[in-house]
Amino acid sequence: MTKAEKAEYIINELEKLYPTVDVPLDHKDPYTLLIAVLLSARCTDVRVNQTTPALFSRADNPYDMIKMSIEDIQEIIRPCGLSPMKSKGIFNLSHILIDKYEGEVPQDFDALEELPAVGHKTASVVMSQAFGVPAFPVDTHIHRLLTRWGITNGKSVEQTEKDAKKVFPRELWNKLHLQIIYYGREYSPARNPKLSVDFISAKIASKSVLKDFKD
Repeated sequence: MTKAEKAEYIINELEKLYPTVDVPLDHKDPYTLLIAVLLSARCTDVRVNQTTPALFSRADNPYDMIKMSIEDIQEIIRPCGLSPMKSKGIFNLSHILIDKYEGEVPQDFDALEELPAVGHKTASVVMSQAFGVPAFPVDTHIHRLLTRWGITNGKSVEQTEKDAKKVFPRELWNKLHLQIIYYGREYSPARNPKLSVDFISAKIASKSVLKDFKD
């Protein structure tokens, strides 16, 4: 199958499985989404969703967040890992949002990526899911699956994003990246993938990839 044929198959099958998808991180607005995505680095969405209620009950906006100390924030978000770096990032970016953007999250990739502890993937999630701007955030699930499916060579997440944007229609990016994440979690795990379960890989992955699968 060509990449275009694979892309069409992937789109059709994922649409059957997940006709509607929600962002797996609990949030109520762009700011709380930004904080939740920041916390999700090297952490599961489940753990983030278990942690953010305590944080957002204290501060669900930048004005309340800067009333807390970095140490207070760190103690609350400790279960998410990397808490020293993340707490400083949350505190400092909240100051910047107030000082430069009147407390609002900017609707701009470059402005987001200039914020402390905010990388390209985090900015992409916020732009796509908070503001509806087409983006294709690549997490570990997407990187793994698009490599398995032969859409990319898997050498870097940056290359995976470029390759995905070439083969998938722009108008589908915001929904499709979530569909792929859900499929990866449910059907195609990193360890011990099974051909009897991961039907998309069974259909379009190369033989060299499938040799690592189990029945």
